[in-house]
Amino acid sequence: MPQAHWIEQAGGKLLVMAQFYPLRVSDIRRETRDAVVVTLEPPADCAGDFKFIQGQYLTFRRRFDDQELRRSYSICAGRDEGVLRVGIKQVEGGWFSSWANEELNVGDTLEAMAPMGNFHIPLDPDKKRNYLAFAGGSGITPVISLIKTMLAEEPQSTFTLVYGNRSANAIMFREELEDVKNTHMGRFNIVHVLETETGEFDLFSGILDREKCDMLLERWVDAKNADFAFICGPEPMMLAVAESLKAHGLSESQIKFELFASAQPGKAKKRAPKPQSAGGSVCRTQVILDGVRQDFDMAKNGQSVLEAALAEDMDVPFACTAGVCSTCRAKIIEGEVEMQANFALEDYEVERGYVLTCQSRPLSDRLIVDYDQ
Repeated sequence: MPQAHWIEQAGGKLLVMAQFYPLRVSDIRRETRDAVVVTLEPPADCAGDFKFIQGQYLTFRRRFDDQELRRSYSICAGRDEGVLRVGIKQVEGGWFSSWANEELNVGDTLEAMAPMGNFHIPLDPDKKRNYLAFAGGSGITPVISLIKTMLAEEPQSTFTLVYGNRSANAIMFREELEDVKNTHMGRFNIVHVLETETGEFDLFSGILDREKCDMLLERWVDAKNADFAFICGPEPMMLAVAESLKAHGLSESQIKFELFASAQPGKAKKRAPKPQSAGGSVCRTQVILDGVRQDFDMAKNGQSVLEAALAEDMDVPFACTAGVCSTCRAKIIEGEVEMQANFALEDYEVERGYVLTCQSRPLSDRLIVDYDQ
């Protein structure tokens, strides 16, 4: 069962269940020189909480030097495989990714939230669709889940992957992708673009910038007949691919993003001093979490809603703190905020009042934020 903590309310204690579960590491596979694939087993009584949708991720937490660090890693298994796996690529200076690559062992336990994320579309076995995906480096981890699941659950659909890497040795899931290609003969195509290696055609060497994407879409990849396109990788690559896809006829509603923020530490914020009330500069805030309402004051020009809630010892969900992963998503019930960055929410979610609390600062004197919706 998930770990629990107590909070004070109305003179008594109320049990609130935190959102982390203990997952046992059942296998670790070295995928490339700097990446591992970790297979995880949730407790039997929590197995239902870890039924994932293709393209979703897990958020882990661990303490390093007395500081809590949270990181999100995408699930890299198909829904029909019956396993829970994540790919973790080592990032220079990354505490969690370095620890997972160098010290994590089979039999260890990792604390993780249930699967989250919106990098997917509803599937229909009767549909005949053409999918595109562009992945850069470790951005392949959610994409391979998409590929496996969509080809299995939509037997008439096709999938084309454009996959950019530094070199052939850096390609994650190379053998797995070839296996998928052989299993779904004629329905799955891979285009490798390698930065440091030149081949017979210049088209397949270099980086996935706007010029390269335009060349691929004009000469090799059929974008005109694509129903949806999925993009995951570094931000410059994603923006270049998206602009190229739009120039070749795809609408924004046909393009799905998953941005990686591997450089973000995701540490919990330390308690900040209480804001001093002065001339409308303080917002009276209520946060709803696990059915419990907690009120506090926060400065309008200071912390984000997430930081203020953490300072009040609320166990609000978060991971990247960069507006990327959507773990801290909540709904504004009353009041107004300014969201400084948003790489995770769809336009329709924002229109319905959802925000990323790590990027939201109050503009109104009263604010009600609901994490339960």
